[in-house]
Amino acid sequence: MSTVLLEKHEGYAIVTLNPPQAMNALSRELRRDFVAAFTACSDDPGIRVVILTGNGKAFCAGFDLKELGSGDTSNTAQEADNAVARAMETFSGPIIGAINGHCITGGFEMALACDILIASENARFADTHARVGMVPGWGLSQKLPRLIGLSRAKEIAFTGAPVFARQAYEWGLVNHVVAESELLPRAVKMAQDICGCVPQVLREYQTLIQEGISMPLSDALAWEERRAIDWAKQASGAAIEQRRQAVLEKGRSEQN
Repeated sequence: MSTVLLEKHEGYAIVTLNPPQAMNALSRELRRDFVAAFTACSDDPGIRVVILTGNGKAFCAGFDLKELGSGDTSNTAQEADNAVARAMETFSGPIIGAINGHCITGGFEMALACDILIASENARFADTHARVGMVPGWGLSQKLPRLIGLSRAKEIAFTGAPVFARQAYEWGLVNHVVAESELLPRAVKMAQDICGCVPQVLREYQTLIQEGISMPLSDALAWEERRAIDWAKQASGAAIEQRRQAVLEKGRSEQN
């Protein structure tokens, strides 16, 4: 049985971590399968959105500590290689994290690599890096403070205490909290909505946000303006009007 499942649909894919008996822990085999799955999504121009979730009671319990501590690897530093994070960054479209159950340490870092997070009511986030003697290398120490603030990020990192779904929502860590039975349907509905965007604009918008956030605001605004002007030069008025009508029709249907 594969440790990572890949289901492709029209416009989106679902990547599911799949050793539920191990709480989807990040074994070396799983990490290899994960990179392969995300590479397949990146190589497929028909996949514009990826949903990432876990099978069973956990999203991901982090690194497989039994494997890590077994002594069957001569170089523990290899375990910190961020091939998983790079594979997610390489995908040009949005990644929706559908977080079910435990989301711990390395799993927490994978969640932070997503663009949008939807959590089930039983989701819980925790960072145990400091308790097991590891330093985060997939972005947690840098992304989390920027997302929820410095003091809250330090509390999570230094205490190892879990943050439950509702608190995660209040802190701005997740976008939505839903019942467990609604988690994947909600993520699929969101992916389908995103697929309604013009594919080239979706990629451009993703780039604007991802790269602009690291710039000083004045530089980012000037950069956005330049990109917008370049884009407008190649835009078709007829195509924009056609899409405008489609947006209006969608709005009317949602009101009924």
